[in-house]
Amino acid sequence: MIGRQLIAFGKENTATKVLIKTNFGDIKLKLYQDTPLHRASFLFLTKTGFFDNTVFYRVVKNFVIQGGNSEDLNKTKLRNKYGNYKLYSEFRKHRKHKYGALAATRLWEDNPNKMSIPFEFYIVHSKDGAHHLNNEHTVFGEVISGFSTMDKIANVKVGSDEWPAINITMKVEILN
Repeated sequence: MIGRQLIAFGKENTATKVLIKTNFGDIKLKLYQDTPLHRASFLFLTKTGFFDNTVFYRVVKNFVIQGGNSEDLNKTKLRNKYGNYKLYSEFRKHRKHKYGALAATRLWEDNPNKMSIPFEFYIVHSKDGAHHLNNEHTVFGEVISGFSTMDKIANVKVGSDEWPAINITMKVEILN
């Protein structure tokens, strides 16, 4: 999946709301129209079932909860099928890393254009935001309900690698 294909997909798939179902509860997200590549990619990966049965694998209380990607063979096959693509950044001055912001992960090294990895995402858990990440990662949505679920996830016991002691699985659904 590359830029033009994603833009076409996004025009055909206009949904802006998705639901992340976890074993801790649900988180409802609004995807932004002004980040069309990221919105279309998230919808595309959701439609393919890519995020289903992945986990929140990084939990840093009062910072972020991060998940999506997986070493599962089926997820690897899906990534390879669609070219293991990256997304050009879509920074917007009014899209900040506020509490509840949904953002794309990226590689820090050898990535001068700050291209996003579409297979992973994080949600800002800090009430003060994570503004040091503005213009470093694309913010492409926000939590509109399920803040208590975010808090439950952020409060799980984690190891020194920030990996939760229990699996926090997810299933992502498109709402409208």
